This record gives sequence, C-alpha cells and structure tokens, in this order.
Amino acid sequence: MTNATTDPGLGTWVPVPEGSDFPIQNLPFGVFTTAGDPGPRVGVAIGEHVLDLAAVQDSGVMRLPVAEMTRGPLNSLLAMGLGPVRRRVSELLTAGNDELSLLEDRGLVAMDDVEMVMPVEVGDYVDFYSSEQHATNVGRMFRPDAEPLPPNWKHLPIGYHGRSATIVPSGMDIVRPHGQVQSGGSDPEFGPTRRLDFEVEVGFVTGQGSRAGSPIPIVAAERHIAGLLLVNDWSARDIQSWEYRPLGPFLGKSFATTISPWLVTLEALAPYRVTPPAQDPEPLQYLRDESALGVDIHLDVAINGTVVSRAEFRDMYWTMAQQLAHATSNGAVTRPGDLFASGTVSNDHPGSYGSMLELAWNGTRPIRLGGGEERSFLSDGDEVVIRGWCGGDAGPRIGFGECRGTIVARPPTEIAAGAL
Repeated sequence: MTNATTDPGLGTWVPVPEGSDFPIQNLPFGVFTTAGDPGPRVGVAIGEHVLDLAAVQDSGVMRLPVAEMTRGPLNSLLAMGLGPVRRRVSELLTAGNDELSLLEDRGLVAMDDVEMVMPVEVGDYVDFYSSEQHATNVGRMFRPDAEPLPPNWKHLPIGYHGRSATIVPSGMDIVRPHGQVQSGGSDPEFGPTRRLDFEVEVGFVTGQGSRAGSPIPIVAAERHIAGLLLVNDWSARDIQSWEYRPLGPFLGKSFATTISPWLVTLEALAPYRVTPPAQDPEPLQYLRDESALGVDIHLDVAINGTVVSRAEFRDMYWTMAQQLAHATSNGAVTRPGDLFASGTVSNDHPGSYGSMLELAWNGTRPIRLGGGEERSFLSDGDEVVIRGWCGGDAGPRIGFGECRGTIVARPPTEIAAGAL
C-alpha cells in the first residue's frame, strides 16, 4: 500500500541530485562504518549522504525503542519491522523539519566517507529458478532434443539451498574458484574454472520469522518480506555441469554470492508493483493469490564499463509471495535476515539475458566489450556491476545502488601449497 512516504511530491531538506537512486521516497537501509568509528551501525541512504541512525537514536530524536538495534546488522530491526523506523526517518528528513538541527552535521555522513558492509547476517539462503525465459534458454542449450522446461517447472518454484557463509557485500573481490572439471570423454581434472559466469538476480530478505511446522500462507507471505536487494549468483559453469547430477548445484555456486548494500523496503516499492505474467496451468491452491504482485524493476549489467544486458524483473513467472509460501510449505522455518534470490532474470531477446551462459550461448557466440575485446566467460580482472531501479521516467527513481565484484586469480603461493 502506498502512503505519504511515497508521495512523488514529497520534498527533503537534504540536497538530492537529479537522477539519484536515493530520493526521500526511497530511504533504504544499510550498515556502514567510517574511519573514525569502525563499529558497524545502521544508516539510511538519502541523496549522496547516509543518515546515521545510531547518532539519531543517541540524540533522543528517534522516539522508537531501537537503541541496541542501530548498531550491527539489520536483523534485530528486521524482526521488529522496518516500517515504523522508515516512516519516522521520512518525517525527520522532510522539508521544513528541523528536529535534527542539534546533531553535528544533522546526523548525515557523506557517502564518500563510509564503507558499506553486509547489511544483514544471513542465516539461510535459497536461490530460485523463476524466469521462464532463462529456464527455457538453459533447456534449449543442454537438452536440444527434449522439452526445454522440466515437467515440474510450471507447478512449483524450483530452488536450491546455497551457502550463506560465502555471501559477500558489493565491492569485495571474487577469487576464481578451483574444482573438478571434465571435458569431452576425458577423466576429470582439478583446476581453476574456465567458465566463470555472473547471474543477474533480485533477492528478498525476510523480517518476521515463522515457527517450525507452520507454513507461511501465501496471503500472509509479503508480511514476512522486509525488503529487496540485488544479487549476483556467481557460477562456475564447468564445475557445475560435472557435479550437478543428481543433486543439483554445489561447489559451482557456493564459492561466492554478492549482494548490494541497500535493502529497499516493500513500502518504498509500493508504487511500482505490477501484475505478474499469467500462469498456465493454474498453480495448486496453496500458491494461488490474486493479490501477489511483481515489481517493475529495471536491471542492467556491465562488464568493465560496457553494458551487456538490460532486463526487466516484472516478467518473472513466480512471485516473491509464491516463492516464500512454497519454501515454507513443508513447515521449514524462516528467521529475520534469511535471503531468497529470484534466480537469473532473463527476458525474451538476447540483449536481456541475465548470464554469460545465455549471452554467449554456452561459449559459441562471444559478446563484444569496449576496445574490441570479446568474452565467452569472465576473465581475471573483469569487473561486473549490476544496477537496478524503479521509476525515473514516471515517478521518483527508487534505486538499489550497485552490486559490484571483480574477478581475481587465486594467489600462486596458495596454489603451490595446495590450499583449497
């Protein structure tokens, strides 16, 4: 539901550059440190600044029982609910409000002076496979003589459990993984992946948890979703293709997953909710909800500054509510800070494919970068940046910031020592 905080006419006393990801209608949450205070604390993005919620709380202006929740990861605030905090912050930042005038610099820290760290302590991580076009493309590549979609694909949101300990914040280098690979009919060998890939995804983070044995019904699912962020599910395709039968992704995906630093709330995204694609056949009753909506998020991904794909999240076949309802339908527990990723976002034309696997069609159609370079998969030194936003042309731009990572080789000393 929209409210006064998303009013496109709402103004702020904080200077916000034209086209900023972070107008007052957004107010996403993150965790940051500074050189003068290395302890992590919660901040809200506004223009080119971060509002330090720890400083606001210490000043007595917040007027909410969040004292110990403004330092460290967002999990405690997620459990309480971000809505009241976001609405209070909106009041404090609205044009004409001077309640923060007693604070040094009014509680604002320049973004250039902060280091963003992991916004949440992720307990569990699930990655779905919810783009029909992506699943169809993969099926056409690897099962050319069969139906591209598995028979269960349109009946349930397929997913796998990932490794939460290797989820990393935007900006951290990604070390090229080593693993078993096999080509042709030869015996497998151990070495660095030669088919390193990115996957453009959008993830949601849970707030309110659930009890063991108590599924989250689809009509209540969005009440358990605190907000969204960008995800890059790095994938070693040659390791993945050798290991995935019969149990699915393992070491080909567990080495690193990058997330963007800002959690954009469902409240901020309310003006950009859209009807998802029609589902045929109609899903089973526990996955049906006419109010379950998609989000109109525009995405692009760049390699070394060259945009190689532009995709639309609104076309995802399975919604967030359906994903969460299915993930808990067997009674599985969720906790504040759990991460659920959408799976690769791809649309119906090559310029909208969300992975190198598709863009270069399994290495057979290299894509062109700036300076005449070509890529079938990622090389050491390549920087991958995913960006996402809603609105901009119609309504305020509600952005997610960047999801950034650079590929680096494993140090030779570690390889020589046999370090794994």
